[in-house]
Amino acid sequence: MIPDPRLATYPFTSDATAYVMNLGTPIPDLLEKRAYARARRRGMDRVIQAIEGGIESNTEIPSELELLSYPIARMIVSCIDDDYLIRRYALAEAKAVHESLGTEPRDFLIAMGQEFKMHPTPSDQGFKMHFAEYVRYANRMHAPGWKLVNRRLYHGLVMLSLREFRRLLQEAIRDHIQQDLPLSVPPEICDALSQYIADARASLGARKTEFEIEGAVEPDAFPPCIAHAIRLLQAGANLPHSARFAATSFLLNIGMDVDGIIRIFGGSPDFDETRTRYQVEHISGSEYTAPGCDTMKTYGNCAGADELCTRIKHPLNYYRIKKREQGVVSKA
Repeated sequence: MIPDPRLATYPFTSDATAYVMNLGTPIPDLLEKRAYARARRRGMDRVIQAIEGGIESNTEIPSELELLSYPIARMIVSCIDDDYLIRRYALAEAKAVHESLGTEPRDFLIAMGQEFKMHPTPSDQGFKMHFAEYVRYANRMHAPGWKLVNRRLYHGLVMLSLREFRRLLQEAIRDHIQQDLPLSVPPEICDALSQYIADARASLGARKTEFEIEGAVEPDAFPPCIAHAIRLLQAGANLPHSARFAATSFLLNIGMDVDGIIRIFGGSPDFDETRTRYQVEHISGSEYTAPGCDTMKTYGNCAGADELCTRIKHPLNYYRIKKREQGVVSKA
């Protein structure tokens, strides 16, 4: 029996790692014995759930097997060794513990932050953090409220609510998990996990196919939200970061090259080609998927929705359907 149930909730911590090491379970036993079959299955489920949307808690499995499923999941991810999967898995594991962090006392949050090289100090309303450390994690947030210029600073420290600190901690956890992958896994371990790896690969392939767009870029098939953002950019409007990210990731997803996107952004009043190229290439190199419709609505970037919009949940699905319809019309 695990002495502290938190170890299974936060399997990426040093305490959890030390506990697993102290168990002394031989890897061949973990990969082959029937006693650990549920841990292997749960490890695969963690990976597949990460691919498909998010890791769900499992209260039916014993805590020790739940904890052991984490290293198995990391082995599966490492054997597949796909950059998209690694990023998606790390994000899903970090998101999965965010709710649990909301029930933890402040001292625990501080200790967790320190483990991942954060240096928060308590304040009356939450925490304080040096602005340089804050920017390290907050710069990837798209909401205007996270921008440093919109934050309250005191002697170089950013004031944070408990909720905000937990969100930054989630990013630190994601970085920790992602930077540690892929592991150097011997071929015999990948062979022992082959059936689980095959199932995870199938899920990954289906996910990637869902967002693959073939053929030439067709502006007439753009969803209203993206067409609206592009019109504003070409008219010289200064779009918020969330809208720029949505437009950029969408255009990259449908096959437009970096230079083509930069030309579109050239009409922006604060256009800086060097900075724009860096940002577009960063998004391109990270293989981000464009935000879904719910996210677009959340940030106020859903514009001009039409009848097709009511039947889809993602701008890429809109584009795929429109492009297919236009192809049928042109052939007729």
